Amino acid sequence: MPAERDHTQGPFADRCAGIGDEAAPDLAGQIEAVRALGWRRIELRTVERTALADLTPEAVRDLAHRLRGADLAVVCLASRIGNWARPVTTPFETDLAELETLLDQCAVLDCRFVRVMSYPNDGLEPREWAREAVDRLGRLARRAQTVGVTLLHENCAGWAGESATRMLRLLRETDSPALRLLFDTGNGVPHGYDAAALLRQILPHVEHVHIKDARRTPQGTTEYVLPGDGEAQVADCLRALLEAGYRGAFSLEPHLSAQPHAGVEAGTDAARPFVAAGRRLERLLAPHHDTAARAAGTP
Repeated sequence: MPAERDHTQGPFADRCAGIGDEAAPDLAGQIEAVRALGWRRIELRTVERTALADLTPEAVRDLAHRLRGADLAVVCLASRIGNWARPVTTPFETDLAELETLLDQCAVLDCRFVRVMSYPNDGLEPREWAREAVDRLGRLARRAQTVGVTLLHENCAGWAGESATRMLRLLRETDSPALRLLFDTGNGVPHGYDAAALLRQILPHVEHVHIKDARRTPQGTTEYVLPGDGEAQVADCLRALLEAGYRGAFSLEPHLSAQPHAGVEAGTDAARPFVAAGRRLERLLAPHHDTAARAAGTP
């Protein structure tokens, strides 16, 4: 692990976050990696290789206590709702139950965002797939709204995952302030679309951002790389977001060690590339420091 930086310092301490299990499976390792970057925010997905919604209430209270002790705020809970492992034919009760658990956790962890996706197809006709995905997310958003939580739909798996037109239709038809968009800079490379072009169409609706970069290999596979070294136009995306007045977090999800969609978990040395990716993100943000500060309302 690189030497720890004073985590009260750094121009982006309040704008940058990291998905902790990309750096370590255990909470202590996740905290250490984020603190090494001097950041004050963390995004949670799994702890000790256990999905958040599968943790006991006692474990979540302990989690909250330890994060407060580390002076880390929880910026988002990354759920499994509608993701690559839960196609549109999955019983809806599965996702309803997960959401209820996560809403309780949001209260304990003082978090207002939950990441969701929009259900890969599983044999339905296109119109039925669309209807079911929109209906499910609308119902979930209405439930989240009752407790002041916002669902963030990611440009990843599911009916609206790769299309700005579908994302905007999803927002229009659900018609809920509790459903907004999460933009991941790197997802276009493995999924085969221009994420920067997609971003330009959805910018006003983006409430949260994941940072990763990737490139296609000659063999047609995806190789994840440091932000700025790949084909995802990360620097252009950051500039577009900040110039548009984006006020949310830039949450690091580099996939340099952990790749949940492929069943790959962070290993014993995952913190090192995670911290390297975080420092690269700060360098990409540095030319925009004044713009970022104005967007955040800070001096």
